[in-house]
Amino acid sequence: MTSSADTMRAILLTGHGGFDRLSVEPAWPRPVPAHSEVLVAVGACAINATDINTRVGWYAREGEDSGAWDTPISFPRVQGADVCGTVAAVGPGGDQALVGRRVLVDPWIRDPEAPGDLDRCGYLGSERDGGYAEFVAVPAANIHPIDSALTDAELASFATSSGTALNMVRRSGLQPGDSALITGASGGVGSALVQLVRLTGAVPLGVADPTKAAALTALGAAAVIGRDADLAIAMREATGRSTVDVVFDLVGGEGWPGLIALLRRGGSYVVAGAVAGAQVSLDLRTIYLADLTIRGVAVTPVGLFADLVDLIRRGEIVPLVSETYPFDQVVAAQGAFLERRHTGKIVLAGWSG
Repeated sequence: MTSSADTMRAILLTGHGGFDRLSVEPAWPRPVPAHSEVLVAVGACAINATDINTRVGWYAREGEDSGAWDTPISFPRVQGADVCGTVAAVGPGGDQALVGRRVLVDPWIRDPEAPGDLDRCGYLGSERDGGYAEFVAVPAANIHPIDSALTDAELASFATSSGTALNMVRRSGLQPGDSALITGASGGVGSALVQLVRLTGAVPLGVADPTKAAALTALGAAAVIGRDADLAIAMREATGRSTVDVVFDLVGGEGWPGLIALLRRGGSYVVAGAVAGAQVSLDLRTIYLADLTIRGVAVTPVGLFADLVDLIRRGEIVPLVSETYPFDQVVAAQGAFLERRHTGKIVLAGWSG
């Protein structure tokens, strides 16, 4: 089924819950770009952990006042942050030369009066309708034209994962020659971290399922440690190192104290995920007596996405797409994401009908 001039196919999230909260709508109202906005015809949109977490209500904190990271969203909502597509129209007064340009979309929507204020940022597909649809309207400031031989699906794989990874590396203080342990190294953020750590001149050490070691080694990992191994023993056996300069953590969970114990005095721990569990046990003496730095990473700063697009243009970071699904098979795509058998990204592109 195809849409009309005023409608489009879209995947709606109708509330928090299971897969039954995802609805394929064949004739949802097509957005109209306002002043300083553009309408993008979506070529592909990647799946992110944020999509799953938002759907199930993982960010909500029961029994507490609403905070900066658990602001309720409105339903129905079109999810999808990682958009690659073509500019189909521009809002009033917009630059008509943009029409027809292939673009990547920065998923962080900023207040134009205070773009650097993190409290005023919203996320595409959460606070604003995103790319699980044929069209999406976004601020013109969020689009980045790109000429590339990569497919739409490959380009869509970068935005959130690689942007998060670049932000993590920059905030870590990582230096050439440093060593960095990367948990969840086979996922979207982790595989980007392997590349960016290597690009920095540091030594990336991945933690992942051993079956994914070859793919990570091809990306530049100096060693891959099994995720179920004793990290301290396995790292010494694989690398001869007993400590690392930086830990990039995307996993959390019960093994968290072991990660902190691997850091050298003055080292840095940088976290941007908690797929194995958000609650961890912390001995504050471990932090202050070892002069450690802990940083959380979520919102990317102004200008970082443009730097990421430059890295993509120069081929200094490459895509890693595991599977591609039609948009209307979003339930199967999210299900495959939750199984975590993939390496890199799962992407939505095209429609079955």
